[in-house]
Amino acid sequence: MSKLEGLEMEIRLSVRNPRSDSDSVFGLGVAKLCLGVREKGSLNAAAKGMGMAYSKAWRIIKDTEAALDLQLLNRDGAHGSQLTEVANQLLDAYFKIDSILGSESQRLYTELTSR
Repeated sequence: MSKLEGLEMEIRLSVRNPRSDSDSVFGLGVAKLCLGVREKGSLNAAAKGMGMAYSKAWRIIKDTEAALDLQLLNRDGAHGSQLTEVANQLLDAYFKIDSILGSESQRLYTELTSR
């Protein structure tokens, strides 16, 4: 048994705006926040579900929106938030690409380390 056998590949996917000076990206943390908003109907509930302060979640969303030059959330005050159409598209694409890359990277890793 090879010492490399049983290890797993991990790819950290992010979407960034090459025209932005910001380091903020749409990565797994923002994707999970957006998924929480989609499922729970509010950023506050999504943040609580992740064990995160609402103020931090709000800052992350605002920074990411500014960096990507996209609105991710439609806010309705006390009635919660919903993802914008573009945020839904981005979120779906992110998780689909992440799944494909994860599977393919593990396949390649196994192939290349079993020689």
